[in-house]
Amino acid sequence: MKESDGLLGALRELRRHLDHELFPLAAGDAAADRRALRELTGQLDDYLIPRLSAIDAPLLAVVGGSTGAGKSTLVNSLVGADVSEPGVLRPTTLAPTLVTAPADRDWFTGRHLLPGLPRATGRGPGEPGTLRVVVAEALPPGLALLDAPDIDSVVTANRELAAQLLAAADLWLFTTTAARYADEVPWGFLRAARERSTALALILSRVPPEAAGVVAHDLARLLEANGLGGTRLFEVPELPLPEENARLPREAVRPVAEWLDGIAADAAARAEVVRQTLSGALGSLAVRVPALAEAVDRQHAADAELRAATAAAYAEGMARFEEGMLDGTLLRGEVLARWQDFIGTGDLMRSLESRVGWLRDRVVALFTGRPAPESELRVALESGVEALIRASSDSAAERALESWAAREAGRALLEQAGAVEAGRLGRSSPDLRRSAEEAVRGWQGYVLDLVRQEGAERRTTARIASYGVNGAGLLLMIAVFASTGGLTGIEVGIAGGTSVLSQKLLEAVFGDQAVRTLTLRAREDLRARVEDILAREAVRFTGLLDAVRPPEGSAPALRAAAQAVREHRREIPVVGIDGRGAAQDSAGTGSREGPRSGEREGPRSGAAARPQEDPRRAVAGKRAGDR
Repeated sequence: MKESDGLLGALRELRRHLDHELFPLAAGDAAADRRALRELTGQLDDYLIPRLSAIDAPLLAVVGGSTGAGKSTLVNSLVGADVSEPGVLRPTTLAPTLVTAPADRDWFTGRHLLPGLPRATGRGPGEPGTLRVVVAEALPPGLALLDAPDIDSVVTANRELAAQLLAAADLWLFTTTAARYADEVPWGFLRAARERSTALALILSRVPPEAAGVVAHDLARLLEANGLGGTRLFEVPELPLPEENARLPREAVRPVAEWLDGIAADAAARAEVVRQTLSGALGSLAVRVPALAEAVDRQHAADAELRAATAAAYAEGMARFEEGMLDGTLLRGEVLARWQDFIGTGDLMRSLESRVGWLRDRVVALFTGRPAPESELRVALESGVEALIRASSDSAAERALESWAAREAGRALLEQAGAVEAGRLGRSSPDLRRSAEEAVRGWQGYVLDLVRQEGAERRTTARIASYGVNGAGLLLMIAVFASTGGLTGIEVGIAGGTSVLSQKLLEAVFGDQAVRTLTLRAREDLRARVEDILAREAVRFTGLLDAVRPPEGSAPALRAAAQAVREHRREIPVVGIDGRGAAQDSAGTGSREGPRSGEREGPRSGAAARPQEDPRRAVAGKRAGDR
């Protein structure tokens, strides 16, 4: 139908944006957000899109209500056949039963409506999770009845299915009893029907003779107080039945049956029911979709907060490494011992200023005659840097884990990952040792390349040759960690002397400006390598978020889709008396002529007509106290 292409297309576009897991994180009331998402997706799939795709299809009236309200007995009694199985055990309606006229069988056995429910035909109660379709000769074409599970069933799946079926209905036949009409659960559904302007009729069943009229009057009062005044209300008396699954006498359900027959027989009445429910469902999207978009914004905010906490933890880990690189920590212990073996101690350091040349000769002798101290010093430096990387990574992992555990969304993700995995996240990954070794060796190679490149200049070639590339490279590595912060006592003098000594020897080879440049470049390269390692370690946390985060732009896309639906909402098509579709806006004005003078226009809340009335008034509500 061309008139509805815009509206139908807007709904399909909205549905496309709901295909993702939008609420993976425990942000706000995520459980309620997920439930709202399921309900909206279900209504689009089960009602709005199918109904707009076939606006003149038969009506679906869902018989819903609380446990023991007599829904199955009512359906059997209306169609004059045992199509649904009532009983004393709860829950009784395990698989919903849809009763249709023979002429409408193909529509309801197809997958146009409620496409997610497999169809079952034939006798028997039907398997849970299926939609059982039964043909009843006595039911007039144009309207089908669906016996839904209890809205307050002890089985969660039954409650959810009942809500899904009611959202897929053109018309609600909501049943309650004289003993339970004031229960809160049914009123939650009735208020939802009010908010969405769903066509509604109420069946008050099992009314004792002495309470006839009295209970209906009080129920009408409650309907008025809840914004449902004028809802069509039927009373079904409590009658003794010969057996549990017996049907009610025809007289007991005649008002309901004749009212339904009147709607089924008149195309205009059916169209008005569809227009009311369809318009109400579309109108509810203006509130429901933006609310979902806001919930998606909360998801992205929680995602960003966890990422920021992770980044802060690993930034602190990097700061710890940099502090350890500059505070002299690496010049303690084994490195100091190997340095002493490499260059010597005592009077050499005290006479450094006047004896640089003598020290250079000492270094040359060490390189040519004793290669072991050079190798040992390099290994000691390598081990020290690797240990500092591991310590920095471990502290970052521990801090990130604590930050996640302090946030609801983070705790939930850690719980999903499991205690073992969460424990692993609190320390460095098993691959860190290998990564650190590779990084340090790569850095040492980079330092030697710097020395070679600098030594390629003619003025330094001879001096490099006197020390050797490896020797000069080790001196440059020592200079990278040239600071005495954090050391005490004799270590200050030793480490400080070590740094100054390496600095002076390098300056004797390259010159002071070149040494400053080389040291800065070597230090920045090591810092970049460690940053890369810590970034890979942080991915263990952010990877959990990457696996679940909603697609970027989901919230703006939902808002834009809701706006498109609002813009096309005037294109709601209706079916006229002649059965042809015509575009009509939500106020009932469209391309077809309006009602003739003297005729009543369309539905109010609780769409229905008395059997003797013009069927075009089929959705006019029965006032409080009408019986």
